[in-house]
Amino acid sequence: MSHTIRFIMVGGFLGAGKTTTLARLARHYMSKGLSVGIVTNDQAADLVDTKSLRSQGFEVGEVAGACFCCRFTDLISTIDKIGQDKVPDLILAEPVGSCTDLVATVIQPLKQLYQSRFQIAPYGVILKPSQGRKILKNEPGTGFSPKAAYILQKQLEEADLILINRIDELKPEELTELHSLLDQQYPNTPRLAVSAKTGKGFDAYFEFLDQVGEFGRRVLDIDYDTYAEGEAELGWLNSSVQISSPVEFALDELLLDAIRGLKQRLVDQGLEVAHLKLIGLSDAAFGVANLVSRDLPPELSLPSHISTKNVDLVVNARVACDPALLGTLVEQTIRDICSARTASPQFGEAQMFRPGRPQPTHRISAAGVV
Repeated sequence: MSHTIRFIMVGGFLGAGKTTTLARLARHYMSKGLSVGIVTNDQAADLVDTKSLRSQGFEVGEVAGACFCCRFTDLISTIDKIGQDKVPDLILAEPVGSCTDLVATVIQPLKQLYQSRFQIAPYGVILKPSQGRKILKNEPGTGFSPKAAYILQKQLEEADLILINRIDELKPEELTELHSLLDQQYPNTPRLAVSAKTGKGFDAYFEFLDQVGEFGRRVLDIDYDTYAEGEAELGWLNSSVQISSPVEFALDELLLDAIRGLKQRLVDQGLEVAHLKLIGLSDAAFGVANLVSRDLPPELSLPSHISTKNVDLVVNARVACDPALLGTLVEQTIRDICSARTASPQFGEAQMFRPGRPQPTHRISAAGVV
């Protein structure tokens, strides 16, 4: 009898906390003696997520160049590579944060085309409170147009479970307000309040994921023109920089200075951040810094606690602006933090673009036709 892989996909908008959630899930299942593979996904290569998860000791494959829906064959081949030596018990999949319609284009094709190979777990979608609350309330000043907000709304609509993340940072009245908004707009969707950072609420999430049943059935009625235009409003940048200095500098301090400086430049330009991620890799250790909204402070999500003279810095930026402007602001910021440390930056090739129109490999209609 062939080995069935439990497929767990965790969705959510850019900066929702998917990578931290996947790492916590992986540690949980590995502690139970199960083998776990992780598949990350992005519109471009050279991901902070992939490097960060690998640096934590996880087996990670990457699908780059487009979302899972448009690279479905690559998703399958990446899972095949992870299972070359031993087929994993579970695959944890993290789709691009600006993608939706994943039930119709990923989960249903897995169920129909690879029925004997995969068992589909409940599809959880993480809500990022900082921007999610504004979008759910239809407030002005979210930094995103209605077309970009449409993507977040559709992500929640197709979920088997909505996860309100970052409850460790929310006041009780803020959490109550989010529950009320979700009651009004997604009354038939179960939800949990969790903190991917601290693990609070995850016992209930583990229990929910252990259910066996017909999950991933909420096929969307979606306007692909609105979806494509909303996604195209975001400027994407993936870049790498080698930083060297004649004297040691604190890596964590450099990461925070970089993300603070870039945040200030974006705020000065009136631009909204979907997500900024920086990873600094040295021979001895690595550190990761994040910014998920211009309304929140940057955070050091994985400190390195080291000083070094050399670091490979990888920057992933998703901002509602022209990609060329984003590239200029990133380069200016890196040069500033290097100058303050008598360090020298050597810039590698940067990928700067707006996502193209989604062209799914497969799409299951409401009638169940591939």
